Amino acid sequence: MARYGGIDLGGTKIQTVVTDEAHEVLGSARHPTPTTGGPADVTLAMIAALQEAAEDAGVSRGELTAVGVGSPGAVDDEAGTVTSARNLPDWEGTYPLAEKLETALLAPVGLSNDVNVATIAEFELGAGRPFQSILGVFWGTGVGGGVVLDGQLWEGRGAAGEIGHMVVKSDGRTCPCGRVGCMEAYAGRGAMEVRAREKADEGEKTVLFEIMEERDKPRLSSGIWERALARDDKLAHQLVDRAVDAIGVGVASALNLLDVEAVVIGGGLGLRLGEPYVERIREAIMPHLFADHRPPEVLLASLGDLGGAIGATLLAAQQAPLPQR
Repeated sequence: MARYGGIDLGGTKIQTVVTDEAHEVLGSARHPTPTTGGPADVTLAMIAALQEAAEDAGVSRGELTAVGVGSPGAVDDEAGTVTSARNLPDWEGTYPLAEKLETALLAPVGLSNDVNVATIAEFELGAGRPFQSILGVFWGTGVGGGVVLDGQLWEGRGAAGEIGHMVVKSDGRTCPCGRVGCMEAYAGRGAMEVRAREKADEGEKTVLFEIMEERDKPRLSSGIWERALARDDKLAHQLVDRAVDAIGVGVASALNLLDVEAVVIGGGLGLRLGEPYVERIREAIMPHLFADHRPPEVLLASLGDLGGAIGATLLAAQQAPLPQR
C-alpha cells in the first residue's frame, strides 16, 4: 500500500504530511524554517520534519513510496534543483535538493513550485473542485499565485502565476525581488515587516514587536499580525488594509486578463485572517473588475495549513515507481 510524503517549504515554516493513496492524512508535523545556515540547514530541517510526520503515521524509515516537495524559488524538477529561493536563508545559488532528500529519505523525490502545488491541491481536493479554472492567491511571506485553465495547471515557460509581482503602483515601493511597485511590496508579510520596522523607528507606536518578543518569534508571523489586529493596533490595521487594497488591484488585473471562475485565497496570512478578510479582498477586487456584472467566486482555501503539503503528495504519486507485474 502506497505511503506518500509531502513537504511544504515556506519562508517561516516547514509543513509535512504522510498520506495514503487517497491523499488522506495519516501523520503530520510542522517545524520552523531555519533563519540562518543556507540550503543545507534548511534541507536537514525538512528531513527532520518529514521523519516526524512519518513516525506520527506509523511509517518506518525507507517505507515511503515517494516524496513530493513544494518549494519557493526557481524549481527544476528534471535536474532536481532549487535556485534563488530568496525567502529562505542564503539560498541565492542552485542547490541539488532532490538528491539530498532522496539520499536521506530512501525514496524518489519530485519537486515543484510551492504555490503551484498548493493550487493543484485546492483544485483537485479543496475549494476549487467545482471549477475548471481558478486563480490561487497565497498570502504569506510573499504573495504567490497559481493558475488552472481548462483543468490544467498553466505554467507558461516556467514562471506563470507570479501574481505577487503584478505591478500595482508603477513608482511604488521596492519589492523584495528588487523591482518597484509589485503587489508583494505592499502585501507580502516580509515587506510588511520591513515597513512596520521603518514606522516604529520613526516613533510610531505599535504592539507588533512586543507580541513578537512575547511569543519568542524571530519574525512577524501571521499569528502576530492577527493578535495585533485583535488588540486594535493602529499600525497593524494600516499595513493590513494597504495589503488588502494591493491584493484587490493585482487580482482584479489578473482576472481582467484570465476571466477564471474562482479565486482561492490561502497562505499563512490568508488562512489566519480567514473569511472576514477574504470578504474584504472580494470587495477590494470589485472596483477594478471589468466584468463586474459576473464576478468570480472568491473563496478561502479549504485544506488549511496542510494544503501545500497535501498537494505535494499529489506530486509524490507521480514519482512513485510503477508496480511490478
